[in-house]
Amino acid sequence: MNAVPKPVVSRGAPDVSRWAGSRLPEGDMPAAVRAERRDAVVTGSLAVVYELMAGDLVDEYRLLTFPVVLGQGRPLFPAGSPPAGLACLSAERVGAAVLTRYGRVAG
Repeated sequence: MNAVPKPVVSRGAPDVSRWAGSRLPEGDMPAAVRAERRDAVVTGSLAVVYELMAGDLVDEYRLLTFPVVLGQGRPLFPAGSPPAGLACLSAERVGAAVLTRYGRVAG
């Protein structure tokens, strides 16, 4: 991951010099994603996912699900969000977890 050039978004002003290939995107985050020539990958930030969803910028969800029930937390698709037409593209066991890929259904 360190070898790949990547934009980093944050609530604060992180020192991106600590991570090789990292840079802060200019402008708002959805505009930065639209300007990327590569696929954007979000790791560990529902706030970023929500913002990309609102901008209609998510084509595929890759979910790594672990067999732990917490009984609380923020849902991926919160109540009141528009319906998301998704199709399961794949599902595979990865250690104790399951990696699933869901893609948007045209329509």
